[in-house]
Amino acid sequence: MPTLTRYIFVLLVLGGLGYGLVWSLANYVEPNPHEITIRMPSDRIDQAGR
Repeated sequence: MPTLTRYIFVLLVLGGLGYGLVWSLANYVEPNPHEITIRMPSDRIDQAGR
């Protein structure tokens, strides 16, 4: 098999594996939503309005 053909074949296989991984994560993994609270000092809030 020529080098360019082998290189393209390897890229296609890696792309297919990556696509399969993303597809399986999107379809089989359920996100766990939760609330996030971030406390900001009042002096940082005052500077943002200026």
